[in-house]
Amino acid sequence: MAIVISRNDPAYDEAFLAGASVAFGVFDGVHEGHRFIIGEAVASAREEAARSAVITFNIDPDEVFAPGGLKKLMTNEARIAKLAELDVDAVVLLPFSREFAAQAPADFLEACFGGGAPRHIHIGHDFRFGDRASGNVADLRAWGAERNMEVHGHDLVAEGGEPVTATRIRGELAQGHVAEAAELLGRPYSVTGIVRPGRGDGRDFGFATANLEIPPMLNVIGPGVYGCYAMVEGARYKAAVSTGVPPMFADRTTANIEVHILDFDRDIYGQPIEVEFIEWLRPMIDFPTVDELIETTMGNIAWVRENL
Repeated sequence: MAIVISRNDPAYDEAFLAGASVAFGVFDGVHEGHRFIIGEAVASAREEAARSAVITFNIDPDEVFAPGGLKKLMTNEARIAKLAELDVDAVVLLPFSREFAAQAPADFLEACFGGGAPRHIHIGHDFRFGDRASGNVADLRAWGAERNMEVHGHDLVAEGGEPVTATRIRGELAQGHVAEAAELLGRPYSVTGIVRPGRGDGRDFGFATANLEIPPMLNVIGPGVYGCYAMVEGARYKAAVSTGVPPMFADRTTANIEVHILDFDRDIYGQPIEVEFIEWLRPMIDFPTVDELIETTMGNIAWVRENL
C-alpha cells in the first residue's frame, strides 16, 4: 500500500520527488487507461531503482470549474484510496484551488514540484495545465529539459477501437452497460451510499430493500434492475438492485438506489454499503398491477440467486 502525502503538509520534503518516476493526472475511475500510464511510471522507476509515485489533486478540478451537472465515477476519497492500492511507492496530493490553477504554466509546475523535479513524468498526450489550461506537453518538455526530467506523453489506451476514458465509461453506465464498463475499468463498477429509510413498500411486498443515499454527482448509472453484490460490514452478499424512479411510485419518490440483499435481515440504517454492478437484468417497467411487480421482482431475485 502506497503512502499518501500532501504537497502542502508542513512535513513534506521538497526533494521527495527528485529523481523519481511519476504519473500525473486526475484519474477519475482509475480505469485501464490510467493504470497503463501508472504502470509505465512504475516500470521507469524499476529500471533506475528509483521511487515511483502518482501525483494527483485532492479534489477533481471539474468540481471547481464545472460543478453544474458534473458526473464522477468515484468520490475523491475512493479515487485516492484506489490509487494507493496500486504498485507505487507514494500518492502525492496537490491541494487544488482556482488560485492554484490560475498560475502561469511555469509557475504552476514550480508549485507542483519546487526543488524536486522527477526524473521521469508519465502523462496522457493531451495533458494540460496552468492558467486557462494553456500549458501543454511541449511546455512541460521545455520546462523539464532544464531540470533533466524526461516527459513521456502517452496515447490513450484503446478498447474495441475506441479510447478508454472516464467519459466513455460514464456513457456505458448511463445505458446500463455494466459488463462493458467493467471491461474498461478492469473491475466491476461500484458505488457506496448510506442506508436511509425508504418508502417501506418492499418489506410489505416480501423483498425488503436498503435505500441508498447517493449524491447526484455520483448517480451515473442508468435506471433499471441489476444483479449485484453488496458489501455490508466486511461481508459480500448477492443482491438485486433497482436504480432510478420506479414508475409505479413516481408520485412519492425520487431517483435512488434500492438494494435487496439476499439472505440478509439486519438493521443497517445509517451504515454505508458498497454495491458492485455485475449484470443488467431489465429496464424500469410501469407495471399495471402490484402483483405483476411482485412476480417480476421475485423472478429477478431468483436469477441473482442462481446466476451470481
